[in-house]
Amino acid sequence: MEARALKKHIRSSPRKMRLVVDLIRGKNAAQAFSILRFNTKLAAKDCEMVLRSAISNISNHEDGKKVKPEDLFIKEAYVNQGLVMKRISPAPMGRAYRIRKRSNHLTIVVATNPNYNLGAK
Repeated sequence: MEARALKKHIRSSPRKMRLVVDLIRGKNAAQAFSILRFNTKLAAKDCEMVLRSAISNISNHEDGKKVKPEDLFIKEAYVNQGLVMKRISPAPMGRAYRIRKRSNHLTIVVATNPNYNLGAK
């Protein structure tokens, strides 16, 4: 069983968010929480929120059954570029410099651990 969560228009550049997402991809959900909790980057808070949402979504798919984070792993985690807001900053001699304020879309897919069900037989 798998579920996904998506957060759009996060006000951080995709390059900065990918640094955080690369740390948790393929990990156990409980390990990912501890990595994100102690990471100093601002993008880690948004990533933790999306991970919590994905875990909540998988418990909703299983008819309200409580799912432990130890039983889940992060199957996919990727960052796409979002909207780019263009602003103008004054420059010398009547010119203008363009400022690009980037955003991103974060997607996290969690799944039940396939090895977890094999031990229950």
